[in-house]
Amino acid sequence: MVCTILCIGMAGSGKTTFMQRLNSHLHSKNTPPYVINLDPAVLKVPFGANIDIRDSVNYKKVMHEYNLGPNGAIVTSLNLFSTKIDQVIKLVEKRSDKFQHCIVDTPGQIECFVWSASGAIITEAFASTFPTVIAYIIDTPRNISPTTFMSNMLYACSILYKTKLPMIIVFNKTDVKKSDFAEEWMTDFEAFQEALASDQELNDESQGSGYMSSLVNSMSLMLEEFYSTLDVASVSSYTGTGFDDFLETIDKKVDEYNEFYKTERDNILKEKEKQDALKKEKSLNHLMKDLGLSKDKKNSNKEEVEVVSDLEDELEVGEDDEAEGLQEPDREYTFAEDRNGDFLDEDIQKRYQDALDATSKTSSSATAENIAKYIKGSQG
Repeated sequence: MVCTILCIGMAGSGKTTFMQRLNSHLHSKNTPPYVINLDPAVLKVPFGANIDIRDSVNYKKVMHEYNLGPNGAIVTSLNLFSTKIDQVIKLVEKRSDKFQHCIVDTPGQIECFVWSASGAIITEAFASTFPTVIAYIIDTPRNISPTTFMSNMLYACSILYKTKLPMIIVFNKTDVKKSDFAEEWMTDFEAFQEALASDQELNDESQGSGYMSSLVNSMSLMLEEFYSTLDVASVSSYTGTGFDDFLETIDKKVDEYNEFYKTERDNILKEKEKQDALKKEKSLNHLMKDLGLSKDKKNSNKEEVEVVSDLEDELEVGEDDEAEGLQEPDREYTFAEDRNGDFLDEDIQKRYQDALDATSKTSSSATAENIAKYIKGSQG
């Protein structure tokens, strides 16, 4: 089964370089990945992509035709590409026997992908088909400030709860600054408090209102549970260190996906089916009520006729009961021959026939004479 890795991070965090190093690292392990580029605004990518959004959507043409700015054009390009995401999934499925990993590079403007409808569609399409893991890339040197670090963690928290997918915090550029301080802040609340106080003294903020300090302290307490569910990987996209640990963490997250996310998704689908069934039953009950077929009404008043067929049945039963209850009187016949409807007296039959012939002839002759007189009169 192919594992999908969505690389997400702030602009300048080193996502594309991370993708290039991860791609080369997997090639060195003789397990080349399936690579997808979803950044329509990039001029050149340092890796070969199996699927590139730029082959389907022209970023500059979108800006010109729709009169959009850079971010609007990126969102629109993703919207256009998301209409073909089913074809992308089919292509990946077709090649799934040859690859173990599918790595996806997202746009540098993180909000264009994470908070857009197209980004949610693309993410859900992969997550519903393959085990999917979010790799949140962090620029380690830029997070030495406790306030900046906390802002980044809040963004990671929001992405985690929006996508509801397993996430790995990837501290990049560790060749410039080691990530030991950040990992300590995530596990030791007091160490973070000391770093926050030291940063305030360094920036001469100790005489301030204390609002920012109180806010950051509250957020750090809130994020303690969030940190406990995260796995951390420290890598250097420049030197290539830490990628073996990253791939091991990916394997753990795949197990987490199969154990929790997939189960939760199945439960959501079952709940949806249950809600649909309840909705259908509710609609059926409304229809029955409109037609006067309420079950309560039927049980409370069984004698009441509900539909025309019931009325007909009752009428038929009533007629049968009346037929059984009323005995037909004995029929009396004047002549015994009337029982069969035959007249055996030939003399009577002859007299009837003679009278009929005489009457018909008389009326027929009189009518003919009258017609002849009328014709002669009209001609004269």
